[in-house]
Amino acid sequence: QVQLVESGGGLVQAGGSLRLSCAASGRTFSNYAMGWFQQAPGKKREFVAGITRGGGSTYYTDSVKGRFTISRDNAKNTVYLQMNSLNPEDTAVYYCAARYALIGNPTPTTPTAYDYWGQGTQVTVSS
Repeated sequence: QVQLVESGGGLVQAGGSLRLSCAASGRTFSNYAMGWFQQAPGKKREFVAGITRGGGSTYYTDSVKGRFTISRDNAKNTVYLQMNSLNPEDTAVYYCAARYALIGNPTPTTPTAYDYWGQGTQVTVSS
Protein backbone atom coordinates (compact mmCIF):
# COMPACT_ATOMS: atom_id res chain seq x y z
CA GLN A 1 0.00 0.00 0.00
CA VAL A 2 0.99 3.58 -0.67
CA GLN A 3 -0.49 6.36 1.43
CA LEU A 4 -0.68 9.80 -0.14
CA VAL A 5 -1.42 13.03 1.70
CA GLU A 6 -1.87 16.30 -0.18
CA SER A 7 -1.42 19.74 1.29
CA GLY A 8 -1.04 23.33 0.16
CA GLY A 9 -4.48 24.09 -1.19
CA GLY A 10 -6.40 27.20 -0.30
CA LEU A 11 -8.05 30.39 -1.52
CA VAL A 12 -6.09 32.63 -3.86
CA GLN A 13 -6.91 35.55 -6.12
CA ALA A 14 -6.70 35.26 -9.87
CA GLY A 15 -3.12 35.67 -11.01
CA GLY A 16 -1.76 34.25 -7.78
CA SER A 17 0.22 31.11 -7.04
CA LEU A 18 -0.01 28.03 -4.90
CA ARG A 19 2.31 25.08 -4.34
CA LEU A 20 0.72 21.74 -3.67
CA SER A 21 2.62 18.94 -1.98
CA CYS A 22 1.89 15.25 -1.83
CA ALA A 23 3.74 13.19 0.76
CA ALA A 24 3.96 9.46 0.17
CA SER A 25 4.59 6.61 2.56
CA GLY A 26 4.40 2.87 2.65
CA ARG A 27 6.37 1.70 -0.38
CA THR A 28 9.47 2.73 -2.31
CA PHE A 29 8.42 6.09 -3.69
CA SER A 30 10.91 6.05 -6.55
CA ASN A 31 9.18 3.00 -8.03
CA TYR A 32 6.05 5.02 -8.74
CA ALA A 33 5.09 7.44 -11.46
CA MET A 34 3.04 10.26 -10.01
CA GLY A 35 0.18 12.33 -11.32
CA TRP A 36 -1.91 15.31 -10.29
CA PHE A 37 -5.60 15.41 -11.19
CA GLN A 38 -8.32 17.98 -10.69
CA GLN A 39 -12.02 17.54 -10.15
CA ALA A 40 -14.41 20.47 -10.29
CA PRO A 41 -17.98 20.19 -8.96
CA GLY A 42 -20.13 18.16 -11.32
CA LYS A 43 -17.20 17.23 -13.53
CA LYS A 44 -15.12 14.12 -13.95
CA ARG A 45 -11.61 13.84 -12.59
CA GLU A 46 -9.11 15.12 -15.14
CA PHE A 47 -5.38 14.81 -15.62
CA VAL A 48 -3.33 17.92 -14.86
CA ALA A 49 0.31 16.83 -14.75
CA GLY A 50 2.44 13.72 -14.44
CA ILE A 51 6.04 12.82 -13.76
CA THR A 52 8.00 9.63 -14.30
CA ARG A 53 9.46 7.69 -11.40
CA GLY A 54 12.90 9.25 -11.77
CA GLY A 55 11.59 12.72 -12.55
CA GLY A 56 13.20 12.81 -15.97
CA SER A 57 10.00 13.34 -17.93
CA THR A 58 6.96 15.45 -17.20
CA TYR A 59 3.56 15.72 -18.86
CA TYR A 60 0.90 18.42 -18.75
CA THR A 61 -2.58 18.97 -20.00
CA ASP A 62 -2.67 21.82 -22.50
CA SER A 63 -4.56 24.24 -20.25
CA VAL A 64 -1.78 24.35 -17.65
CA LYS A 65 1.33 24.26 -19.84
CA GLY A 66 3.55 27.21 -19.02
CA ARG A 67 1.72 27.88 -15.74
CA PHE A 68 2.07 24.68 -13.69
CA THR A 69 5.21 22.71 -12.92
CA ILE A 70 5.32 19.22 -11.49
CA SER A 71 8.42 18.03 -9.67
CA ARG A 72 9.43 15.38 -7.18
CA ASP A 73 11.99 14.80 -4.48
CA ASN A 74 12.51 11.07 -4.10
CA ALA A 75 14.65 11.59 -1.01
CA LYS A 76 11.68 13.26 0.67
CA ASN A 77 9.03 10.98 -0.84
CA THR A 78 7.18 14.03 -2.07
CA VAL A 79 5.75 15.28 -5.34
CA TYR A 80 4.91 18.95 -5.90
CA LEU A 81 2.69 20.98 -8.16
CA GLN A 82 3.69 24.62 -8.51
CA MET A 83 0.72 26.54 -9.86
CA ASN A 84 1.25 30.06 -11.19
CA SER A 85 -1.03 32.53 -12.95
CA LEU A 86 -4.06 30.86 -11.48
CA ASN A 87 -7.48 31.64 -12.89
CA PRO A 88 -11.00 30.80 -11.66
CA GLU A 89 -11.19 27.86 -14.09
CA ASP A 90 -8.46 26.18 -12.01
CA THR A 91 -10.83 25.94 -9.05
CA ALA A 92 -11.16 22.27 -8.12
CA VAL A 93 -10.15 19.60 -5.69
CA TYR A 94 -6.65 18.46 -6.60
CA TYR A 95 -5.62 14.86 -6.08
CA CYS A 96 -2.26 13.21 -6.34
CA ALA A 97 -2.01 9.63 -7.53
CA ALA A 98 0.64 6.94 -7.76
CA ARG A 99 1.17 4.20 -10.28
CA TYR A 100 3.78 1.48 -10.05
CA ALA A 101 5.97 1.89 -13.11
CA LEU A 102 8.98 0.35 -14.76
CA ILE A 103 11.92 2.54 -15.75
CA GLY A 104 11.14 4.24 -19.03
CA ASN A 105 7.38 3.85 -18.84
CA PRO A 106 5.48 7.04 -19.69
CA THR A 107 3.13 8.49 -17.12
CA PRO A 108 -0.52 7.75 -17.95
CA THR A 109 -3.17 10.44 -18.11
CA THR A 110 -6.23 8.36 -17.29
CA PRO A 111 -7.36 8.10 -13.66
CA THR A 112 -8.07 4.38 -13.92
CA ALA A 113 -4.38 3.72 -14.62
CA TYR A 114 -3.37 4.80 -11.11
CA ASP A 115 -3.18 2.50 -8.13
CA TYR A 116 -3.29 4.87 -5.17
CA TRP A 117 -4.92 8.22 -4.46
CA GLY A 118 -4.75 10.93 -1.85
CA GLN A 119 -7.76 12.50 -0.20
CA GLY A 120 -7.51 15.72 -2.21
CA THR A 121 -6.92 19.37 -1.41
CA GLN A 122 -9.25 22.21 -2.37
CA VAL A 123 -7.98 25.01 -4.56
CA THR A 124 -10.26 28.01 -4.98
CA VAL A 125 -9.34 30.91 -7.26
CA SER A 126 -11.38 34.07 -6.89
CA SER A 127 -11.83 36.56 -9.72
